[in-house]
Amino acid sequence: MSSFSLNPRLEGDSYFVADLTLSTVRLMKDANYPWLLLVPQKSDLVEIIDLGDADQLQLMREIAKMSRLLRSVTDCEKLNVGALGNQVSQLHVHVIARFRSDRSWPGPVWGTVPAEDYEAEQADTLIGRLRDAIASEL
Repeated sequence: MSSFSLNPRLEGDSYFVADLTLSTVRLMKDANYPWLLLVPQKSDLVEIIDLGDADQLQLMREIAKMSRLLRSVTDCEKLNVGALGNQVSQLHVHVIARFRSDRSWPGPVWGTVPAEDYEAEQADTLIGRLRDAIASEL
């Protein structure tokens, strides 16, 4: 088994937020939605069932933790969580904060509207708030 390497598309489409016990957490470069990716830092994973039992439980804990933190930081109305992987097969889980006022509500975020760049300090501010929330849970 080779060492962990983040898929170049996932890396290019997102900003680093933090590393958890199993996953690296990244913020998607789309200001339309506060949108996190959790990528388990193990190689050759496509599906959640490719993880061992203990890592499956750890991933679920991390999804729940990041969902709680994202809701707390954004005060969102709904969370969308999913592991699709149709375009990038490397296992990754989307945790997306949704609002009735967002451009895609109530539909899915994929393919609805073009990605919108974050303003200069907007991503840094959100990442900082997420890091502070992660640190306060440790």
